[in-house]
Amino acid sequence: MRLMRRSLVVICLLLFAGISQAQIRLGQSRYAVQKPVDILELNYAKPQKFRIAEIKAVGLSTLDETAIISLSGLKVGDEINVPGDAISNALKKLWGQGIIGDVKIMVTKIEGDEIYLLLDLTERPRFSIVEFNGVSQTQESELRDKVQIRGRVVRDDVLNTAKRNITQYFVEKGYLNADVKIIQERDTTFPNSVKLRFDVDRKSKIKINEIAISGNENIADGKIKKKMKKTNEHARVHIFKDLFRRLTKANSESVAHSIGNRNPVTDDEVKTYINKNFKLNFFNASKFNKKEYRNDKDNIINFYQTKGYRDAEIVRDSIYNFDERTINIDIDLEEGRQYYYRNISFTGNYIHDDEELLKKLGIQKGDIYNKELLDKRLNYDPTKGDDISSLYQDDGYLFFNIDPVEVNVAADSIDIEMRIFEGPQVTVNSVSIEGNERTSDHVVMREIRILPGQKFNRKLLVRTIRELSQIGYFDPETINPDLRPNFEDATVDIVFQLEERPNDQIELSGGWGGFYGFVGTVGLVFNNFSVKNIGDFSKWRPLPVGDGQKLSLRVQANGRSFQNYSFSFTEPWFGGKKPNALSVSFNHSVQRQINVFNRANFGEELGFFKITGVTVGLAKRVTWPDDYFSISNSLQLQSYEFDRYGNYFGLSYNTGRSHSLTYNIAVSRSNVDQQIYPRIGSEISLSANFTPPYSALNKSLTSESSDEEKYKWLEYHKWMFDAKFYTPIFGSSKFVISARTHMGFLGSYGNKIGIIPLERFVMGGDGMTFNNFSLGQEIIGLRGYENQVITPGRNSGGGVRGSGGIVYNKHVMEMRFLVSPNPSATIFLLGFAEAGNNWGKYSEYNPYDLKKSAGFGARIFMPAFGLLGIDWGYGFDPAPGQTQPSGGMFHFTIGQQFR
Repeated sequence: MRLMRRSLVVICLLLFAGISQAQIRLGQSRYAVQKPVDILELNYAKPQKFRIAEIKAVGLSTLDETAIISLSGLKVGDEINVPGDAISNALKKLWGQGIIGDVKIMVTKIEGDEIYLLLDLTERPRFSIVEFNGVSQTQESELRDKVQIRGRVVRDDVLNTAKRNITQYFVEKGYLNADVKIIQERDTTFPNSVKLRFDVDRKSKIKINEIAISGNENIADGKIKKKMKKTNEHARVHIFKDLFRRLTKANSESVAHSIGNRNPVTDDEVKTYINKNFKLNFFNASKFNKKEYRNDKDNIINFYQTKGYRDAEIVRDSIYNFDERTINIDIDLEEGRQYYYRNISFTGNYIHDDEELLKKLGIQKGDIYNKELLDKRLNYDPTKGDDISSLYQDDGYLFFNIDPVEVNVAADSIDIEMRIFEGPQVTVNSVSIEGNERTSDHVVMREIRILPGQKFNRKLLVRTIRELSQIGYFDPETINPDLRPNFEDATVDIVFQLEERPNDQIELSGGWGGFYGFVGTVGLVFNNFSVKNIGDFSKWRPLPVGDGQKLSLRVQANGRSFQNYSFSFTEPWFGGKKPNALSVSFNHSVQRQINVFNRANFGEELGFFKITGVTVGLAKRVTWPDDYFSISNSLQLQSYEFDRYGNYFGLSYNTGRSHSLTYNIAVSRSNVDQQIYPRIGSEISLSANFTPPYSALNKSLTSESSDEEKYKWLEYHKWMFDAKFYTPIFGSSKFVISARTHMGFLGSYGNKIGIIPLERFVMGGDGMTFNNFSLGQEIIGLRGYENQVITPGRNSGGGVRGSGGIVYNKHVMEMRFLVSPNPSATIFLLGFAEAGNNWGKYSEYNPYDLKKSAGFGARIFMPAFGLLGIDWGYGFDPAPGQTQPSGGMFHFTIGQQFR
């Protein structure tokens, strides 16, 4: 015992000694005892009990000593046996953390029954620098997000996971043979650190040469391949080679048979054959992705099941190399029999009888068996919204469940039994919101349609999601109603989980326009403004926010030739109790004619036209015919002042002033799911502007009166109709068809005044007001044609005699594809076809005489800048005064174009 007290005794109890040798060892502990004075003679048959008096840890460079001692499970005051399980378990725990390269538990002193322990540790090295070779800058940035190992401990499992993630990243991009090598080097810059480099050899991208379908007797190859959304053939010339081979003399009979004709093949039949069987995939990538391929095989089976082939299966498929860069895929199908519904019965239904449920189901005896349609009609059909579940859940039966069971399959017929659990009628206990950090609670809660105390109603829940999407403060893709039901109490708590997105906008552009001067625009739109919080600087971000008010400020200049100043403010819930929107706006615009032709007076002002207006409006939501309708009313006072400018509008006097007092009423209906990229729904609006009938009130005014007397107060009525419809196609929320139609009519109260020269329509181009500078006129876009070119009376110098059209039509069809739904940068592509025209007399109006165009474009919505767009359009018809088609041209747009 005395010998033990006198000597420094080292006990090295290492478990799994070979493990430490398998790890990277960049150094040994400086604190390891080189020469123990004496070695304790341990009797494993009779362990000795000690009380731990002290524990220290040495050899640490980045780890905390207290934390490491705690992880060992040993603590001062514990009684342990030496040797014994306590020491063994401590070693296991430290090894198990994966952050220690070597560990020794040493005894530094023993006094009586007290023992002093020292944990001599060597930390594993850490990755200090991570580099990528053989990749682009964009790929490197994306890989760093996937491989976040800088600063982590060097371990084989970490390296293997990183290598697997990098390989999978390139496999998903079509590089199936990508090779990744890991290079480790000592980093002398930082202690106990390792430099890591991934050498990537992507090799060639592997694409799909051909997909061969066999066993499909009832559904054509092309229809099956269309269902493979992410697995597509490469658009190659081989399909035409294959067609040529089929049309050789030896195979002409088989081709004729496939066309359904035993006679010699004609050119028209060849074209039909190509269109039917060979669809080039210009929009779908042909890269191969194993995960997507598995999903696409499921899509094929699901498609077959929608056609009644419930037993369809893929019995075999193979993937093999066609050449170094492409593969072939063979899919062998077994379609099985086509099935039909026979008897459909219901059990467990007490509230609604079988007849009512069958009518709501919409599936009849003899219909083709379609499991996908059956699921929609039972649970949720987004296109109709009147499925069987809605019948119950719109009436409070939240726990309703229906289980279709195939009770009999005989030949090609299936009997279905609908087993129903109705459950109790559920009451909404509470409704709360989460995630609205900038927006006040009352702004969100006033849009919620499902309220505490009401019976649960799925329709109101869906409507609430739409309303929250419409106000624009939250990401519509992430709005999540979290239902927390309580079956025993028959209640439900609803928590709407929201994610705010920035929706204020700034518009900045500028430059120097030579002698015109500054050309540019400064615009600010605050969509969640708060007048109430102006005095509360804690709510300034950077201006007071939270109450859902809209404040807009805009200044635009095109040098001296055009300036516009506008201000508007909207309170969407005027009074705070009902959705009555009060709006106030002010606008002042001036357009000048500048001499650019006469050198003697170059730059001199030749005339100007000014408009100053104030508008006050009040809009309200109504519940009839349904609660998607709204009615708005506004009163506008405008002053028109022109100096040496009247001839531009065809007036007999060149300098003067006019005024207008206009009442506007608009009835609109909107049920689109969201504003930026609507997928479903419609927007329909009919508006009318009326001025007082001054000519009827002023008996001295006649048709022979001077223009100056006639137009002192403008007299007119104007009608505008706009309709937009959105429909998803191809079974995807990314592809949407947008169909629009617009019409406008300008009229008078009689022949005394006639139709005024102002407030008319000008058509053509991008449809943006600040690109056209057409004051006192309604600007209508038509892509593929120059700005304002489709305007009656337009002369060769660009002036508009007669001031434009009094009736116009425009029709648009767009197919849109959503590239990115990211709220910080929503991007979509579009292809369009549109037609329109503008007439100066009702006697010339012909709704079939339209200027047609087609093209494609792209849009990007960024919260800070709004919607930005570029289009290329080709005009198929000559513009007025021209003999050749308008041809192709680019158009740039800023903001949401209404018409």
